[in-house]
Amino acid sequence: MDKQNKIIVVGIGPGNPDYIVPKGLKTIQNARYLVGGKRALTEFAQAGQDTCAITADIQGVMAFIRNRLPQADVVVMVSGDPGYYSLLDALRREFAPEQIAVIPGISSMQYAFAKIALPWHDAALVSFHGRVPEAEAIKYQPGKIMGMLTDRNYNSHTIAKILRNNGWPEETEFYICSRLSYEDEAIYTATLQNAADFPVVTHGILIVKS
Repeated sequence: MDKQNKIIVVGIGPGNPDYIVPKGLKTIQNARYLVGGKRALTEFAQAGQDTCAITADIQGVMAFIRNRLPQADVVVMVSGDPGYYSLLDALRREFAPEQIAVIPGISSMQYAFAKIALPWHDAALVSFHGRVPEAEAIKYQPGKIMGMLTDRNYNSHTIAKILRNNGWPEETEFYICSRLSYEDEAIYTATLQNAADFPVVTHGILIVKS
């Protein structure tokens, strides 16, 4: 295997192409081999590129990369930032770290905090996407700020109840962020008590500020 060739993982931002960094976009446009979700390939792939869609068949994606890496760099597009819940974990299990280069992107979490003009250097970040965080991670503390990833089951309604059961006051500020960076983006300012009065948000970002 040609050690000079790299797997270049490019973060393509929260969704809207306006939020991809210029270096990432240039790398995608110049790619000979391009990997990404179906929506990302529709948005960015160009004629002549050899592409592979990321599906549930992760080993098939790894085989595509492994077979083409001796010929040229393989560019892998991931949503948000590669360092935050992306395919980068799986790539590091299959390939040596020195074979991988990363171009960071804007994560949905970063974007959400920016939209409410709230610094996040002291925020706790947890994921309810296909999991429930440890109770210690989500327990209430005065002054605590927490950002959360969601899914269909753990959404803006159910998570509000979970937080209240973990000691968060009902009047806690609760930001419900949906479709971030898209034209139909919606950000609702609620409390844990009245979260159910707002539309349920499944795959989005939630932020609590005590």
